[in-house]
Amino acid sequence: MRKALEGITVVAVEQAVAAPYASSRLADAGARVIKVERPEGDFARNYDKFVRGQSAYFVWLNRGKESICLDLTVEQDRAVLDAMIAQADIFIQNLKPGSIGKLGFGCLDLRKRFPRLITCDISGFGDGGILSHLKAYDLIVQAETGLCAITGTAHGPARVGVSVCDISAGMTALNAILQALLLRERTGEGTYIQVSLFDAVADWMNVPVLQFDYSGYHTARVGLNHPSLAPYGAYRCADGKDIIFSVQNDREWVNFCTKFLKRSELIRRPGFGDNMARISNRVNLDEIVIDRFAQLSSDEAMRELEAAGLAYGRLNQIEDLSQHPHLRRVPVSTPAGDVHVIAPAPIFDEENDLAFKPVPARGAHSEALRKEFLSSYGQRTAD
Repeated sequence: MRKALEGITVVAVEQAVAAPYASSRLADAGARVIKVERPEGDFARNYDKFVRGQSAYFVWLNRGKESICLDLTVEQDRAVLDAMIAQADIFIQNLKPGSIGKLGFGCLDLRKRFPRLITCDISGFGDGGILSHLKAYDLIVQAETGLCAITGTAHGPARVGVSVCDISAGMTALNAILQALLLRERTGEGTYIQVSLFDAVADWMNVPVLQFDYSGYHTARVGLNHPSLAPYGAYRCADGKDIIFSVQNDREWVNFCTKFLKRSELIRRPGFGDNMARISNRVNLDEIVIDRFAQLSSDEAMRELEAAGLAYGRLNQIEDLSQHPHLRRVPVSTPAGDVHVIAPAPIFDEENDLAFKPVPARGAHSEALRKEFLSSYGQRTAD
């Protein structure tokens, strides 16, 4: 199947997670992605050694790319980058704020030189504001946006268990780049895009912020319960296994009371009749729900929840996910051998032959890319 972005060239001066996430999805869609690494390589190559001696982060986010190592303090290497950008459709970078401009590749300047170029700067706090000059990593932004404050239990805040700010910024950048490509088809003009980790996750924090701004409601840390829906959370069954379930609307509440709790008198009892009442009465409600789950094995509880038309799931561990019957995997070649990564979510035309290009070794394409672009650069400057 022909991929949507075949013929599109992306140059990415990137490191860590956020920018590599965006460029990896462009590569998945068929774009030619040239990853520019510092001479010692993207430091994410050394985050861990858990995947055949390679970093899990790097294997996940760098398939399908060409790798060239450049020292951008050296004039000849800057000439290589300049030549690549001159032929690119998209330029992505997430160096320390201000660094790319000092090297001569600020995105506003590039847009003046190459009007069709789409540029994307990814940073911690953006180009404006009192914190814009700071480096920012995932946990720092989780803390700054208040995400940690609503994550965890009553005993204390917690970090979301994956790099959610980096991933959110990468997803946001990808979406913006695709919009810019569509706009360029209509206007012939590129776009200058800025994405910050802070803005990406702050957008996701709209619900707790709106609840506070307009009602003074403080989202509580409630562990595996939902902060503003009840009952919704994890409950321990007689066999020691935890089941997550949710009541989202009045119809489900009626079914839950009559078919699962076997207590239809609770449906309109004061303190139970609607979601706002149940949130305020969560302690008394949980006593009833906990007692009912404790009478059932996890299999029995799941059968009864399903019969009542309620959503439910198991509190799985990573090893459970690894063997999950719904998990789709795809093989990817790496310098240390093939690995089976979790497939990206979109399924196009029920495709059964999903395949990705390899993860590159550090600088694997340096020689070929230097030859390709320096020759074209020399020709362009001569003209």
